[in-house]
Amino acid sequence: MPKIYFVDVTNRDGVQTSRLGLAKLQKTMINLMLDDMGITQSEFGFPTTMHELNYLNANLELVRRGVIKRTKLSGWMRAIAEDVEKSFSNCPLLKNCNLSQSTSDQMIQGKYLGKKSKDDILRMTCEAVECAVSNGAETIGVNAEDASRSNIDYLVKIAREVKKLGASRFRYCDTLGYEDPKTAYDRIHYLAKETKMPIELHYHNDLGMAAACSVMGARAAVDAGVDAYINTAINGMGERAGNADLVSCLLACLKSAGFKDQYKIDDNIDLSKAWKLAKYTAYAFGLPIPINQPAVGDNAFAHESGIHADGALKDRRNYELYDFEELGRGEPEIIETGRMITTGEYGGIKGFRNVYNKLEIEFKDENEARNILELARYANVHTQKPLTDSELRFIYHYPDIAAKVMTVSPYYEPSGELEKRLNERDMAIPNKIV
Repeated sequence: MPKIYFVDVTNRDGVQTSRLGLAKLQKTMINLMLDDMGITQSEFGFPTTMHELNYLNANLELVRRGVIKRTKLSGWMRAIAEDVEKSFSNCPLLKNCNLSQSTSDQMIQGKYLGKKSKDDILRMTCEAVECAVSNGAETIGVNAEDASRSNIDYLVKIAREVKKLGASRFRYCDTLGYEDPKTAYDRIHYLAKETKMPIELHYHNDLGMAAACSVMGARAAVDAGVDAYINTAINGMGERAGNADLVSCLLACLKSAGFKDQYKIDDNIDLSKAWKLAKYTAYAFGLPIPINQPAVGDNAFAHESGIHADGALKDRRNYELYDFEELGRGEPEIIETGRMITTGEYGGIKGFRNVYNKLEIEFKDENEARNILELARYANVHTQKPLTDSELRFIYHYPDIAAKVMTVSPYYEPSGELEKRLNERDMAIPNKIV
């Protein structure tokens, strides 16, 4: 029987949450935690975006070294051959990619302004797939942006053509959160049946149905005989109202009435790592988990009503569908109530050693300690937050990777009028700034 897999897009779509973002070190930690949890794939960034390159290549190096073992790292790019070529040139170790192209009449007209036809869209997409194949891509996903408002037979046509050329999966994107679960099932089932191609489900939460549509789309794909790949973001992060929440989708596939013991998910996934991942991501984004968030919110296992409290105390199954221990919850969170020593951008060597002693990490000599201290200082400037234990361990064990992740090479090459202005030294003339 086909299975349901998970492609987390926190580091690509989640970081596009307006007014929020992640430092490259934080994105790296999320990749490591996704791998620890056994999530199938992480769409980890944009290989055509210059400020991403050190981070992307450093994380691909973690894969090469066997540090990231189970989670495939995939890059997102437009389905344009030039972008694909640039991506693989920028990231030589890249093996997995998703190529995105608009497919609805609305977007073809509204974004391309009548300059591209549907045949042009198909041709461009096919050229991009051929380019990815020629660059040695191992998995190639083709993304249909605004698929939920696209002609379904046009999607079938695209999927069939890219499959012939070597595409691995077809991503059905509900870009505007427009679809409902019944429509999602019907359209995905038809698409999967007609193409016999694994389907990715990418749903946004504009109408509050992202998780429901995702799992129903996955069910449709499996029922049609192909693997399903649910796109998620940790804590439902993402543009506008966000993406389908990772933990909610996982639990729906594992615990809901229509899925439990009937559909199988990726065997590698360890649900007990969910709590730690959700908490770290909330900390990194600086956005608390909603109190009523499924499974990981503070009230997910809280009972106040007399009837509920009485019933839960007699037998937790009266009012709890699953156990908090399954999510990795239950371990006490250590809260310092007395003297607390932290390390940061202005931290000294003695306080720094104290922090690492608590992690049971001993430095070989003074030189090693001071080198790691410098990296920890950089990391604090980089994240603008107190460093977590996991971040401190990562810096110690992989200092060269940490340094690369936190370094953004200034690919700043002025041209045109700006280059002329700089050459003429106009920048030296005082200008009112504030």
